[in-house]
Amino acid sequence: MAKDRSQPELDRELVDLPAAVRWREWMRRIEAVLFASASPVPREDLARVVGQGASVDLLVNDLTADLDGRAFEVAQVAGGWMLRTRPAYASAIRAAADVDDQLLDLSEFDVAVLVAVAYHQPVTRDALKDIFGKEISRDLIGRLHARGLIGTGPRSPRRGAPYTFVTTEQFLVMFGLEGLRDLPDAEQLEDAGLALRH
Repeated sequence: MAKDRSQPELDRELVDLPAAVRWREWMRRIEAVLFASASPVPREDLARVVGQGASVDLLVNDLTADLDGRAFEVAQVAGGWMLRTRPAYASAIRAAADVDDQLLDLSEFDVAVLVAVAYHQPVTRDALKDIFGKEISRDLIGRLHARGLIGTGPRSPRRGAPYTFVTTEQFLVMFGLEGLRDLPDAEQLEDAGLALRH
């Protein structure tokens, strides 16, 4: 006989609680969802655990303030929010935990290709060759794809319909960006000596 897997419906409104306690419970629900998620959680998903009249943005702001001074923070990346360790604690984590297999270990050229994809997407390997003045290996594209930093975009409308490449949500998370509009503008790249040729 199969178990009854029906779950009681989540009481989103919490009308029996005083307003301050209700707000704190909604904050904790959002914190729990963010803690349990390995990827950014969009506003729509967080809205499923709070009352209809509750502002997810205000709840996240209050949670952010509540976590001030803690080792982790709420970050807005890739169109959602996630909990992450503050950068000041990166060396402590590396010293105490085995995180080497989690590090992306990208060369400067790998990062440059990734940046070119971000700024010129959807982009073909031929277009990347034009940008860098040399062939971009399938191996490099494969490494970036295997790490989840780029994906396949739409086929190019050119003869042979070559594949194009685009950045992924993981790219946004890795660089702490909410979206591609948060990339530095071309002038900032030039100032940093990272100008990309067109």
